[in-house]
Amino acid sequence: MLVNPLEVKHHSLTGRITTELVRQSFLNVKRNRGAAGVDKQSIDMFEANLEQNLQALMRDLKMRGKFAPQPLKRVLIDKGNGKFRPLGIPVVRDRIAQDVLRQLLEPLFEPLFHPNSCGFRPKRNCHQAVELVLDIWREGNRYVLDADISGFFDNIPHQVIMTGLSNVVADGNILGIVEGFLKSGVMEDGVFKPTNIGTPQGGVISPLLANIALNYLDWHLQEHGLRFVRYADDFVVLCKSEEQAKEALELVEAFLTTYLELKLCPVKSHVTTFSEGFAFLGFDISSKAVTMRPKSIEKFKDKIRELTNRSYNLDNYRITRVNQVIRGTANYFATPFSHNRRLFTELDKWIRVRLRCMKFDRKWKTDNRRLRLKHFKNRGLLNLRDFYHKPA
Repeated sequence: MLVNPLEVKHHSLTGRITTELVRQSFLNVKRNRGAAGVDKQSIDMFEANLEQNLQALMRDLKMRGKFAPQPLKRVLIDKGNGKFRPLGIPVVRDRIAQDVLRQLLEPLFEPLFHPNSCGFRPKRNCHQAVELVLDIWREGNRYVLDADISGFFDNIPHQVIMTGLSNVVADGNILGIVEGFLKSGVMEDGVFKPTNIGTPQGGVISPLLANIALNYLDWHLQEHGLRFVRYADDFVVLCKSEEQAKEALELVEAFLTTYLELKLCPVKSHVTTFSEGFAFLGFDISSKAVTMRPKSIEKFKDKIRELTNRSYNLDNYRITRVNQVIRGTANYFATPFSHNRRLFTELDKWIRVRLRCMKFDRKWKTDNRRLRLKHFKNRGLLNLRDFYHKPA
């Protein structure tokens, strides 16, 4: 049985559900926006009768067995190369309920989580995860187990999640609501499909449930003296020797199979070195540099291509949309530890070529003089290079 010795049982969480807590959850959901679920009710529609909706939701959450989540709306997100990631979109009411659970459960589990778990936790982010990897490397850990769990969110057994919860939470009502979300099913092309396994990506509470399930793997690695960094289901183990890295691979495979009923992806999981490099959280990391990985570059270009089709006009709206993509990419990849200055310069040139093609419906060198850099600057076009931070 998976039990952390630091775990303490918490009772009567239902009594902590208050009007203020439910209202804060609504504000959190509203801030994150998101599409409507299977009931086609938008956030604005829910807000039109806000007080009654929130009071009804609170009554259902506090009465054991009363709250019944609706099925998720299945949406497929293109990952490229003909692959798609399934997302499950809850209805607005259920998103608020999940956030209520998150607010109740997160403070209980945060003290139990390993400090090297950086994903979907307060005051932690991807950049901290990469910086932690670099810190451990500088300590002499030059061999890397680059691990990938096969379809983690789709294959994690409900029993594993519920065991992790019930080791800490003794409130049957709260446990029942969480289990109800896990088993709520999905609607895909108008057909209901049950969910007997997995926690669908897209739910407010799914990242927390993922951390609860994988926290035991974290402490198992710790007990065996291994250094690692995990961000949700993406993690690397850093070792001082190839032999230790191979032993770590066997250790992880055995633990996942025995306790979590999961498997490593044999194609994506392997032992490598910092000299050879590896991909982590959208970056290519090696002993030479930390850069945008080619897949990340292509995703960025695809977004720009979609916005700069020659059928569009080069107007202020188009510049604003392009700037949103530039700013989002720069905020993630223009970090003190990355080496992307030359790449950013090339991408800036490529963006201007795309915009000139929109303007003149062609690609020709003489158009550089017809639409100079000064013109783009006056229109407010951002440059990736301007966001660049010199690596530490």
